[in-house]
Amino acid sequence: MDYMGLVPMTPGPHTSKPHPNHKKYPYLLRGPSITRLNQVWAIDITYIRLAHGLVYMTVVVDWFSRYVIAWELSPTLDNEFCVHCTEEVFRSGYKPDIFNSDQGSHFTSKEFISILERESVRPRT
Repeated sequence: MDYMGLVPMTPGPHTSKPHPNHKKYPYLLRGPSITRLNQVWAIDITYIRLAHGLVYMTVVVDWFSRYVIAWELSPTLDNEFCVHCTEEVFRSGYKPDIFNSDQGSHFTSKEFISILERESVRPRT
């Protein structure tokens, strides 16, 4: 790409920066096999390029089935849409043993972690 002068059209690196005051959680998925539904859910944020900018999407996926359990769009990369999506996913009546995410500030925030604690779900970030 350098040779041809091409550059990627992405928001750039460091979109999952941890907040320095947020707690880090251990990685719980080294070793155990994922063998059933609702054992591990994962959440992440991606973006969709539109003609006049970006829209951000957070998605919750069951790792065993690869089923998208919930998703939400936002025009801004704030924490609110991740928290709202997580609140909604637990209204289904199901919950995982482990909720997997990266160590970005969205998923280590007090608001996000408090939902997992309320639902007695172990966070892995």
